[in-house]
Amino acid sequence: MGLKIDNKTMRRLWLHTNGLFSNTKKPLDVVAIIKKLGFVQLDTIQNVSRAHHHILWSRHAEYREYMLDELLSAREHIFEHFTHDASVLPMEVYPLWSRRFNRLKAQLKKASYHRPDRINEWKDHLIKRIREEGPLSTKDFNSKRSEQKKVWSSPPHKQVLDYLWYTGALATSHREKFTKFYDLADRVIPEHIRTESLTNEEQINKLCLSALSKLAVATPKEIKEFWDAVDIKEVKTWLEANERSLVLVQWETNAGKWINSYALDDIEERIQNLPDAKTQLKIINPFDPAVRNRTRLSAMFGFDYKLEVFVPEAKRQWGYYVYPILEGDKFIGRIEVKADRKAKKLNVINLWQEPNNKWKTPRTKRLKVELQNFSRLAGLETVSGLK
Repeated sequence: MGLKIDNKTMRRLWLHTNGLFSNTKKPLDVVAIIKKLGFVQLDTIQNVSRAHHHILWSRHAEYREYMLDELLSAREHIFEHFTHDASVLPMEVYPLWSRRFNRLKAQLKKASYHRPDRINEWKDHLIKRIREEGPLSTKDFNSKRSEQKKVWSSPPHKQVLDYLWYTGALATSHREKFTKFYDLADRVIPEHIRTESLTNEEQINKLCLSALSKLAVATPKEIKEFWDAVDIKEVKTWLEANERSLVLVQWETNAGKWINSYALDDIEERIQNLPDAKTQLKIINPFDPAVRNRTRLSAMFGFDYKLEVFVPEAKRQWGYYVYPILEGDKFIGRIEVKADRKAKKLNVINLWQEPNNKWKTPRTKRLKVELQNFSRLAGLETVSGLK
């Protein structure tokens, strides 16, 4: 019959698995946080603090923005590449990533904008300059768009740099004010990591195993989408081959329905060791792994959320950059805030309470504390706009 997990337990399991019940009294270990999550998505928008910094800070309040940049520059513990988007990943994942390089190469070849002639024209030149001059950014090259300028277009050198990065010839050396610097992969990835050889079956096993562990419970589709380095047929074959070490699970949605999933055989122990949901209030980034899968978020918490950055202003239901608010194991509202860096101020633009959630004085006080702490992450000094 498998294991049944009620909705409240499932919410606690999911949040704890994502490190949102973390104990900030323990020493900060940024690498350990990234390993626990699997990857941390990078994002360019600096509404208050960029997504990757906010995600790490949500797990430990002592995190500061310079720490991730230093880790990436060290070329020892993490590397940057593409999961479902640009992300930083533990270096230990790199030996599994040849599959990702190959999958991206195949996908790019099918893309309408793929230009083999352009790659052949620029590849040797770009690699030669980087080999001789060291890490370079797109600003160190000069080529103009040959097509009509469009949102998705970029200069030829940038397109080829990205192609070489996606397919593993180049790697991110470091970032300066979020500008990416490219270097040869064999100068970024430690040799013992880069030369580790795993069979195709070993890679699939490790990718599926780690995805299921970091998802706690998951459908085949969710396992496939976690790294996006295996296809659904490979996931189903892996599940069949490992059925004796897996547990069939049904978990209850917020609406009282049941979803069939899989878990590793330590699932009952993980549930038994779950901490209680704290009353601590957290402002969650829209790219946080706990909310990235909006379908799962809605099913588990009854919280329907959409980031409306790319929605025309007149059609937005909420606002440009709105953050979910988590309290314990429930999403209780959403808030729109914006940093004014010149004035060193965090401005609260709007606050929405979820239905059936009464906001009393203690909750508002907790929100004020969270906003003050959030402002310090971005180097701001004051918070305004919250009554």
